[in-house]
Amino acid sequence: MEENNILNETEELIEEAVSPEQSEETAAEELISSENRSADDEKKPYTKKTFLSDVLEIAESTLITIFVIVLVFTYLLHPVNIVGHSMEPTLYGKDRIFMTTVYFDIKDGDILVIDNNAVYLVDDFGEPYEAQLSNNPIDECIIKRVIACGGEEINIDDSDPDNCKVMVNGKLIDEPYIKEGARTLVGSGPFSGKFPFTVPEGYYFVMGDNRENSSDSRSGYVGLVKKEQIYGKAVMRYSPIKEIKTLFNSYKKSSDERED
Repeated sequence: MEENNILNETEELIEEAVSPEQSEETAAEELISSENRSADDEKKPYTKKTFLSDVLEIAESTLITIFVIVLVFTYLLHPVNIVGHSMEPTLYGKDRIFMTTVYFDIKDGDILVIDNNAVYLVDDFGEPYEAQLSNNPIDECIIKRVIACGGEEINIDDSDPDNCKVMVNGKLIDEPYIKEGARTLVGSGPFSGKFPFTVPEGYYFVMGDNRENSSDSRSGYVGLVKKEQIYGKAVMRYSPIKEIKTLFNSYKKSSDERED
């Protein structure tokens, strides 16, 4: 009986002595097995099925990209080529811009692309009417800046030709965007002698930044712009590339709000 107990204790001691080595060997074997499996995975052949799967994935990504681009240029952005000099120095002839037909409102200072297919003026009571012209030489797409919106009072004082003043709601406005030295003259247009007047709701008074070389709301060939005549709002000049800039931050404010 004592001999059996001694043998059992001896076996337990032998197992305890051998166990750590066996654990190391087992761990090493598992590591080798894992590496072999990884190597086997890497050596899997590039099958026709794998190739087709990759091609389909690339095609799907390409189609989605094309679809998004088409949506953007169909509903959001439209390229426009600038012709003429009426918006200098903000925009020059042959510049290319993006306009958007999706916008929430139109504010003073916004640059609009306009379909000048009709001319709207105001009568002696301030009511709008469509002028009947037998031939309008500016029956085309034009681009101008909003100076006053419907419900706002517009006044142009050119009594001193060298110091012309543009006022909205009785306040002289600050216009850093107009061409240096350009004067805002009323001339003999349809609004001569009618300033100040309130722009009717749904209409806009617009002018070019190059005031002495712009046919705009001061002209009997343009007049007020009706909301339905607006193609879209200019948002960015993208050509020339070196002169890329956004246009939707163009603005004006009264001179008494100007920061010194």
